[in-house]
Amino acid sequence: MMRNGFTVTPLGMKAKTKRILVGLAGAAAVGIAAIQLAPQPQESAVQAGAPGSAPKSERSSSVFASLPAREAMGKRQGELFGPQSWAPPVPVASRRVVEAPPPKPTAPPFPYKIAGLVAGDEGSRVVLSKGDRVFEVTIGQTLEEGFRLESVSPHALKFVYVPLGETQEMPVIGLGLDLTPVRTAVAAPGTGAAPAAAGASGTAAAQLRFEGPQEVRAGTPFDVALKLTSTQAVRSMPMQLTYDAKRLQPMAVRAGDLFAGGSFSYRVNPSGSIFVGASGSGRTATNADSLIVTFRPIASGAAELKVSSLLLQGATGNTIAHEPPAAFHAAILQ
Repeated sequence: MMRNGFTVTPLGMKAKTKRILVGLAGAAAVGIAAIQLAPQPQESAVQAGAPGSAPKSERSSSVFASLPAREAMGKRQGELFGPQSWAPPVPVASRRVVEAPPPKPTAPPFPYKIAGLVAGDEGSRVVLSKGDRVFEVTIGQTLEEGFRLESVSPHALKFVYVPLGETQEMPVIGLGLDLTPVRTAVAAPGTGAAPAAAGASGTAAAQLRFEGPQEVRAGTPFDVALKLTSTQAVRSMPMQLTYDAKRLQPMAVRAGDLFAGGSFSYRVNPSGSIFVGASGSGRTATNADSLIVTFRPIASGAAELKVSSLLLQGATGNTIAHEPPAAFHAAILQ
């Protein structure tokens, strides 16, 4: 608007122009500050191969290396979209696995075989065998493996395994054994033999006798055989011999023809006794060798060998009556 030769600007337009100029000035100030704070790029004048120059890939690597390291993602702990149970957690005590109690210890298998029962002057003794060894056991005696003989009956033996207190019965029915105690007859003084005995069925009793030299030289071994005659088949023959330990030394004990091919074992007690366990298929005998003992004379004088206990058993397990043999005597000469 022209007034008196001057251009007159309205008051509202003047104020609007002022605001525009102030805004432009503020924008310019912000731009200058941004330029000053921005990182300065390396000079393009640095040529390849000049000192301090680096390839573009290395500059990029250095930029990423300056960034803070980020932790790797952990292993997945479950199904991403698996089912969610809202039931309360089970207490730890209720989830404990109940372990089964250890098995109750038991007694080992009975390691012996029953051979019979012998009744002597010292009482009844059970005859047991293990391998090539023979044992005499009395009631109340404990064996090496911990088995104690508790009782004896005609049908079974009762043992107790001491470490556990466990009882085991060993039946003898069907084994061809008769555990009824039998005592051998004793010869009347001065007669040298007992009267002949007959079995329950009237069968003649079996007869036994020793056969060997009457005179021997000290240091020279000799054999003594125990002969048997029986009209009934003899299946087993456990016995105990007694010898003069001061004058005789046992060197060997072997089965005779009667038990050839059967089971035969023995045990020598240096104090003067020999226990023998013999069994076979069962057959009759006429003056047959049941066993043979080899002795070595160790001192001069009269030596004696006798049967202290004997049990003859038949093929069906029956007891065969017998006459005890007269003692064997030999003169040992120097």
